[in-house]
Order: sequence, then C-alpha cells, then structure tokens
Amino acid sequence: MKNMESYKNEGTNTMPTINFDLMAGTLEIKGRSIPENSVEFYKPLTDALKSYSSAPKETTIVTIELEYFNTSSAKCLLDFFKELEGLRVTGGSAVKIRWGYQAEDENILEAGKEYQTMLKIPFELFEMEE
Repeated sequence: MKNMESYKNEGTNTMPTINFDLMAGTLEIKGRSIPENSVEFYKPLTDALKSYSSAPKETTIVTIELEYFNTSSAKCLLDFFKELEGLRVTGGSAVKIRWGYQAEDENILEAGKEYQTMLKIPFELFEMEE
C-alpha cells in the first residue's frame, strides 16, 4: 500500500466520522457506528493503520467519541485496538486511547471500561462536553 498522509471518512446517521492524520499520529472517530457491514466499513481504517505502522509517530493518540455503536462495530473496534497494541510493541509508538462518553450514557461508559480491561494500552475514559 502506498504511503498515505491521512484517512478521512465523513460521517452519516449510520457511520462515524473518521479523521486519521498519519502525519500527526492522531485518530478521531465520532458519531454513530451502525453501518450495514462493519467489517467492510472499518477495513480502510485498518489498512491506513497498517500503512502508518511502517513509520509511526513517537506518540499515537486515538480519540473515540461515539454516541452509539452496534455489536459488529464493537468487534471491529476491538480488532482495531488489538492492531494498535501491536503498533506499540513492534512500532515503538506510545499509543493512548481516549474514550469519550456522555454523563448520562452508562452503555458507552461501560463499553469503554470493558475495552480498558481487555487491552494493554493506556486507556483514558473522559466525559464529553455537551
């Protein structure tokens, strides 16, 4: 795959906005993630991460601010997070995941806590601004 500078995907009612700036080492995923085919939707992001892995930044910051996501998206996110773990080990990048949630949204908070226990990456839970 050719070297990329960024991967962007404008969000819709069913797909999150993705902004992966490979030059800065920052990734943001925001909105709702209920695409018809989550694997197909997240594949370009995983491909971008593989491209980024060949020359990662010293620090990689991933910010997730989802208001809702379905089960298949949850699995794709976990797979993506596991790829990030590999980046930390093989690429030597200090990876950090920031997981945002609304104060009243227990489901998103609990999902973040669950990911936090499954991963060997610094994982920060934060309350999003309204």
